[in-house]
Amino acid sequence: MDSDQLSAVLLSLRVSLVGVVLGLPPGLLCGWLLARKNFWGKTVLETAINLPLVLPPVVTGYLLLVAFGRNGWLGALLQSVFGISIIFDWKGAAVAAAVVAFPLMVRSIRLGISSVDPTLEMAAQTLGAGSWDVFWNVTIPLARSGIIAGCILAFARGFGEFGATIMISGNIPGKTQTVPLYVYDQMETPGGVENATSVIVVSILIAAFALLISEMLEKQSRVVSKQESDG
Repeated sequence: MDSDQLSAVLLSLRVSLVGVVLGLPPGLLCGWLLARKNFWGKTVLETAINLPLVLPPVVTGYLLLVAFGRNGWLGALLQSVFGISIIFDWKGAAVAAAVVAFPLMVRSIRLGISSVDPTLEMAAQTLGAGSWDVFWNVTIPLARSGIIAGCILAFARGFGEFGATIMISGNIPGKTQTVPLYVYDQMETPGGVENATSVIVVSILIAAFALLISEMLEKQSRVVSKQESDG
């Protein structure tokens, strides 16, 4: 790969990883709420979480642009408090990756937490553990396969994000041009198909590996859950 291709791959990796880091804390919270709690508005929360799955990515990108733009309330807050702007910057691409991948992450985390036997959590509470201790020392370790699978799926989805990314970050070579944007750019360039071949192959390998690991972890989670229920 030449420097432009390597730059696109490395940027996509960074964007995807940061997107996972941004999405994990709220993903854990939402996954736990959906798996363990019944409350008014639960259906509304589920709908809001899953919206990025059904919305056209460019619409998601437009909403992010409105929210994080100079006149958007989140954009104005970031500018006034931290002095940063994520529009037409790789950080905007990371936010887009986090948002579009969030439903996949929450789904896997929810399944992982649901597979944990609630009696184990109650047993820890009877021994004096607080809710926070139970969550971190019982629920999270037992649900780790689902959580890791969710992070991997989110990483793979973020790596391939196009529509929302180009809306909020643009397509600036060396700065915001991720792998999907690079391939799109090459398709409009004479001889670009040949230039993009190596990047396409790398993308397929990364996506396939991520899906394979995710499936293995989810299978492991189901096996553990079955063993616990049988025991």
